[in-house]
Amino acid sequence: MIRRIIRIDQEKCNGCGACAQACHEGAIEMINGKAQLTREDYCDGLGDCLPACPTDAISFEEREAPAYVNPALSQQPEQHAGGNIPSADQNHGDKPLPCGCPGTNAKAIRRTDDSPSGFSAPAASRLQQWPVQIKLVPVNAPYFDNANLLVAADCTAYAYGNFHNEFIRNRITLIGCPKLDEGDYTEKLTQIIAGNEIKSVMVVRMEVPCCGGIENAVKRALKASGKFIPWQVVTISTDGRILD
Repeated sequence: MIRRIIRIDQEKCNGCGACAQACHEGAIEMINGKAQLTREDYCDGLGDCLPACPTDAISFEEREAPAYVNPALSQQPEQHAGGNIPSADQNHGDKPLPCGCPGTNAKAIRRTDDSPSGFSAPAASRLQQWPVQIKLVPVNAPYFDNANLLVAADCTAYAYGNFHNEFIRNRITLIGCPKLDEGDYTEKLTQIIAGNEIKSVMVVRMEVPCCGGIENAVKRALKASGKFIPWQVVTISTDGRILD
């Protein structure tokens, strides 16, 4: 199949290993002092390794490649003296899955529920437009005029309790999941930013590495638009804290 995948320029690679550390899919290995894409099927095409490379040796290309395989789902639990490593259903607390992307690690988040029960005290929605999915929104919608734009990974609204009041309020909201959605958001976001008077852009992502895809898409879109627009990135932890 033809899909987007990374390419590593061996002439530019200085062997620092930063890209291999940034690739949480395990697709890149250091061989003879150089980074090499050894598992094309593990490369998700999101490019978390790109910003880690100090020599710009990594780029995207569209070419024939094996279909993406999530390494967390493709590998079997390892054997040890006591039998199999526990599966995700058997894990307790914050024990991770035995392999794969940190975004698939299983954890239990224990909270003290001091909120009112039932639906007696509903919070007001701050959403100002529909649709909200990046893939569905029209690029020339009138609500983009003079808008403060929020581009958020869809898990953030579930992880952060006050998401509507702190992030959606007074912003036009676009959501997506770079891990699960087909294709890339860069072209669509470029059209939105270039074709409308956007006042600012806020990116809200999860701490998991795969969310780097949505941040990188916004960065590329801002650059491609040729506009200078104030923008910032907020990262949410999986237990619902703002990290930066």
